[in-house]
Amino acid sequence: MELFFYLLFGSLSVVVAVLELSKTSKDRIATTSSFNSFKNNYLVVYSLMMAGDWLQGPYVYYLYSQYGFGKGDIGRLFIAGFGSSMLFGTIVGSLADKQGRKRACITYCVTYILSCITKHSPQYKVLMLGRILGGIATSLLFSAFESWLVAEHFKRGFEPQWLSLTFSKAIFLGNGLVAIISGLFANTLADTLSFGPVAPFDAAACFLAIGMAIILSSWTENYGDPSESKDLLTQFKGAAVAIASDERIALLGAIQSLFEGSMYTFVFLWTPALSPNEEEIPHGFIFATFMLSSMLGSSIASRLMARVSLKVEGYMQIIFLISASTFLLPILTTFLVAPSNVRGGSMSYAGCLQLFGFCIFEACVGIFWPSIMKMRSQYIPEEARSTIMNFFRIPLNIFVCIVLYNVNAFPITVMFGMCSIFLFMASILQRRLMFVAELHKQKPQDGWSAIKERNPEQEPLNI
Repeated sequence: MELFFYLLFGSLSVVVAVLELSKTSKDRIATTSSFNSFKNNYLVVYSLMMAGDWLQGPYVYYLYSQYGFGKGDIGRLFIAGFGSSMLFGTIVGSLADKQGRKRACITYCVTYILSCITKHSPQYKVLMLGRILGGIATSLLFSAFESWLVAEHFKRGFEPQWLSLTFSKAIFLGNGLVAIISGLFANTLADTLSFGPVAPFDAAACFLAIGMAIILSSWTENYGDPSESKDLLTQFKGAAVAIASDERIALLGAIQSLFEGSMYTFVFLWTPALSPNEEEIPHGFIFATFMLSSMLGSSIASRLMARVSLKVEGYMQIIFLISASTFLLPILTTFLVAPSNVRGGSMSYAGCLQLFGFCIFEACVGIFWPSIMKMRSQYIPEEARSTIMNFFRIPLNIFVCIVLYNVNAFPITVMFGMCSIFLFMASILQRRLMFVAELHKQKPQDGWSAIKERNPEQEPLNI
């Protein structure tokens, strides 16, 4: 089976390299030197932020177990992280629109550094505090940086189409290359150099501190709605009205929750799916293969978004259908491949088939991220961008907490089947979004723009 892994990893590496090196003029967008300087600055910061996040991932569970906590205690720690992201993260993320996106990005760095420091303590209450801080930081990571980028991009007068370049490169680097290097670096620190499972968290804090220094020295501040007359509750009400008054925003939020909910469920399911009889599988190598697949997807996305004639809303319908089909593989293999009752050993033939399907799903994830970012930049109103983006994460976090709490209550095939249905629903909603978007072009007075057109003096969030 080692030969299979090497062949799969090698094939993906070759495909990614060929796609990146074979880009023609049709796949490239002519830009300016000032934009390239701005884009490269953001990519450096985003890569450092993602390195701080990825370095922690492989050793969180292991560190807790080394402190002597069981599966139940560790599960509650993880639930605390997602619950914190849902509750406190939404509030802190919403403050970014009022207090400034740059400040929110700095808050992410400080909060995550403090979370890393708590990993030095074996006390359960201290670790719980670290998970709460980590949940807040996660909400800021997936809202504040994108909000700052979009606002700054248009404030500097860059072309809207150029945003897709930054999005695709950010996913290619931050969610692909950096993830692979971070996993290998964390393994080197913890195991090869025998610094222990806390070492990757210390390294993460260092990368976050470097990124924060770059933000402080080179980023300018931008806001959504800095009006002093609007309190937090008014911001929430305004964001809710924006979602309710524009079907495109509501559809986008539902699509994002369905896909990301399935994606985070997959994070918990892929290990038992590939080793149902406790087979010995190379977790780190499989993780690297997944990240390489995501890089492949982001490379494909950059080509797709470079085509002016190709609509994001159109090709994402197909991507969601492909994603849904990959999660049917664990179900089909239980019927088509004879199960093995042998404990231990290497991965089974059914596991290899599932791994291939999971790599396809990860490629779809690589396409999803820059594509959903582009759609958010088109449909979410600037004055409430961070608030609305964190609203989208509320159903996602609720769903993940429910899955974590009941992960042993249902067979793994049922969980994959549920995720497949969710992804199929996302494809249907994506089709609806494309229809509504086309209709909105013909009737621009619909939804949120109607409120603005009927009452130009109306403040966006003072509703």
